[in-house]
Amino acid sequence: MVKSAAKRLLVVEDDRSIADLLKFHFSREGFTVTTTPNGEEALILIEEVKPDLVILDWMVEETSGIEVCRRLRRKPETATLPIIMLTAKGEEEHRVRGLEIGADDYVVKPFSPRELVARATALLRRSHPNLIAETLKYGSMEMDMAAHRVTRDGSPVYLGPTEYRLLRHFLRNPERVFSRQQLLDAVWTHNEDVELRTVDVHIRRLRSALNEPDPIRTVRSEGYSLDTNRAG
Repeated sequence: MVKSAAKRLLVVEDDRSIADLLKFHFSREGFTVTTTPNGEEALILIEEVKPDLVILDWMVEETSGIEVCRRLRRKPETATLPIIMLTAKGEEEHRVRGLEIGADDYVVKPFSPRELVARATALLRRSHPNLIAETLKYGSMEMDMAAHRVTRDGSPVYLGPTEYRLLRHFLRNPERVFSRQQLLDAVWTHNEDVELRTVDVHIRRLRSALNEPDPIRTVRSEGYSLDTNRAG
């Protein structure tokens, strides 16, 4: 189990490539991501999805991001909803205006997705500390992400960086079967030159580090999963 609630993110961005990029990076970090290019639709989705955080582009279809932010701050139920403004406008007056309207943070394009994830996580930690999982636990395995430490049955498990990310992905999605391609997309930052068989190599290393009983289930013609009946 994950010792936190799921983190819901709404991305309001009319550039499809940027929206997809944000969805990819935030999904990897355990967020449930909803996207829309439309400010009016964003206001509806906020009521339906009830996001924990909104990333809001300054200029979107129908209703501008700045107007969406203004309306959210006027409503008691969304007055404290964490909002990060995202825009190509880097001038000081735009940053000041966005913050004065009520945005909690301001990121200028082009940006680093990793930095944006870090900013969002820091903002959530301040506003909703219980949402940020510090520990992932499944069966006898436990991952302390703050200390970057893994144990099984209380004994330390020593993992390389890739095996750590692989296990983290499995722990966030126990019992779900992932194909090799899905694991490449989720765990490897740049996977264009990585062969599918590389996944098998790291799965073997992960299995070796975790020892018996083997918690990784091989699903023929499908991929791998962290199996509740084999987590030990």
